[in-house]
Amino acid sequence: MSRKELVTLTNMCLIEDSEGRVVVQRRDPKLYRWSGLAFPGGHIESGENFHDSVVREVLEETGLTIKHPQLVGLKHWPDKDGHRYIVFLYKAKHFSGQLQSSDEGQVFWLPKAELSQMDLAYDLLEVLKVMDDPSLSEFFYTQKDENGEWDKHFR
Repeated sequence: MSRKELVTLTNMCLIEDSEGRVVVQRRDPKLYRWSGLAFPGGHIESGENFHDSVVREVLEETGLTIKHPQLVGLKHWPDKDGHRYIVFLYKAKHFSGQLQSSDEGQVFWLPKAELSQMDLAYDLLEVLKVMDDPSLSEFFYTQKDENGEWDKHFR
């Protein structure tokens, strides 16, 4: 059994202001495998540390410079070919700058309490559960069957 595997490292950040609003992003579904609102984030570049990657991604996608992002959990799953995909989940309440959309998608403030009524990316509420519940640190998928069905787990 090999202890090495191919891994894609990414991040996602919940940015929340003092009024209980969060930054959400609507990406072009023609350019991405998923649709619906999500939190900003993206790929960690080769050799880049995790903290700097989330600060960079948020700035590129929102125009905001986050300060003191807190790592609050992980989301991960193995692809069919054994490749693992890991999303480092962050929260940030301190930021500067003006919110602006980018080529990555439209960004805007939304009251956090309204998230459950919106058209969200397929598992954003589960991700939010990990981000908001200090007793949870991990959200992961395991393949349920040959038909591509997945089971979701929290730890």
